[in-house]
Amino acid sequence: MSEDGDHRSGSDPPRIPLLRSAPLRLHEAIAKSLVAQGVDTVFGVMGDGNLFVADSFVREAGGRFIAASHEANAVHMAHGYAVLSSRVGVATVTHGPGLTNTVTALVQAVKAGVGLVLLCGDTDSRDRYGPQVIAQRELVLPTGAGFEQVRAADTALEDLATALRRAQVESRPVVLNLPAELVHADIGYTAHRGQLPTRPAPVVDEDQLDVAVGILASAQRPLVLAGRGALGAGEQLSAFAERVGAPVATTLGAKDLFHGDAGNLGIFGTLASAAALEVIGQADCVFAFGASLNPYTTVSGSLLAGKRVIHCDTEPEGIGRFSTVDAAVVGDAGEVARTVVTWLDKADVPPSSFRRRVPAGELRDREEIAPGAAGGTGVDIRTALRAIDGVVSSDRTFVTDAGRYLAVAWPEIHVERPEHFLFTVSFGAIGTGVGSAIGAAVGRPGHPVLLVCGDGGLMLGGLAELATARRLGLDLIVVVCNDGAYGAEHVQLVNAGRSPGLTEFAWPSFAALATAMGFEAVTVGSAGELPAALERIRTRSGPVLVDVVLDPAHMPDVAH
Repeated sequence: MSEDGDHRSGSDPPRIPLLRSAPLRLHEAIAKSLVAQGVDTVFGVMGDGNLFVADSFVREAGGRFIAASHEANAVHMAHGYAVLSSRVGVATVTHGPGLTNTVTALVQAVKAGVGLVLLCGDTDSRDRYGPQVIAQRELVLPTGAGFEQVRAADTALEDLATALRRAQVESRPVVLNLPAELVHADIGYTAHRGQLPTRPAPVVDEDQLDVAVGILASAQRPLVLAGRGALGAGEQLSAFAERVGAPVATTLGAKDLFHGDAGNLGIFGTLASAAALEVIGQADCVFAFGASLNPYTTVSGSLLAGKRVIHCDTEPEGIGRFSTVDAAVVGDAGEVARTVVTWLDKADVPPSSFRRRVPAGELRDREEIAPGAAGGTGVDIRTALRAIDGVVSSDRTFVTDAGRYLAVAWPEIHVERPEHFLFTVSFGAIGTGVGSAIGAAVGRPGHPVLLVCGDGGLMLGGLAELATARRLGLDLIVVVCNDGAYGAEHVQLVNAGRSPGLTEFAWPSFAALATAMGFEAVTVGSAGELPAALERIRTRSGPVLVDVVLDPAHMPDVAH
């Protein structure tokens, strides 16, 4: 093991070359095949069912094994790694409780559409009554994940290649199930590499495009909305919006795609600022590129009411799924934008003046800062997060857990590119943040990772993984929005006229816990303590945790 706590070639144990004529044990062959198919990092928790595969992956195949403290976090790490590296993430766990501990993380990856492979050991197929015997296929399938059974020793490498291929093509996790009786079988090694089909470019329906151009040409106040399906087309869409005279906005998934654009309204939807909502309300046409137009984006359809809607996406089944549209354009966002501009130019259609109604000034999507915590104790969350946003280098990766604080964190923390923002709330579960941030840091090395999480989420699923981050020497800044409560539940009980006492907790000192795990740590209990925390972040030499003390009764109401 290297000093940073992850396992890699060149460290103890020594690497033993696999180039030999004798048959390989199956665990050796799987390890070699993983590396041959481009997998150089595996996250996991070792147990009886997978320890020899993990050991061979390091010892004999030269891979890197990153040990998590909990199986769910191993999958969250593979998830974060996959998103930030644009590769298939791979995790491994043992049978029985090792697999059951991953269920929430698998559902999260399914709902997020993230391709990863979970190599899971299984008990011996002949064992009926062992304590860890469960029906693993039946456990996995309700999560929505795929399942690949290793059928026999001589099909194992083919089954592995199939699992990796399925994860990529299906954009979801696939569990590869390896029975214990096969692990030490001798097999002849044959390289297997799954071939990925080439997806043809969508053919644009010119009739629908003609309808879209007609709607746009007659619009007086058009608005351009970009979703995650439009990533990579930011420049083309900015040019398109300027040509048609439209302000621009994004869904949360395309956060900061138009950062710096003079017509930028910021996030469109439940997180939109009051200034953005005023402009959105005046629009008479929305041209949406790569956005699902789900209820969060449209505020249950209210933001599209009274507007003509043009919906462009590469996937026909995604168009009009949540909202009624007036024109359905299948195609690449950048290509469709360029084509529409050409048609408008040929028809000599003038631009709208609506873009000029966007308030001047950078970052106009932000609300005014309150002078304190609105009469409560602790720190004003917007003040703290805005200050931290300004002190962490802009090339950061931004990750969150789930919680009430997200309504402030998502608008206030920015990224240079939307691809550097990791969304971890597809299942609405707390406790996903630290594991996901570790995977993101490994997947995008050389860049600081800023994680904003809640106190409940940190205690539920992330606290033990702080030690993992320290072992790995990651440049991780953890900001804990600590209101001493389950905030979302707290506010519901208060609004119902009930005592919120059951949602409140007297946590131990997060700064002390983090320090014990090797972090630099500081508590911010008042506005006067914020500058010292910012300096700690600036001068950090390793991972750092900032515990921001908040008042659950005085969190900003930013919902619209």
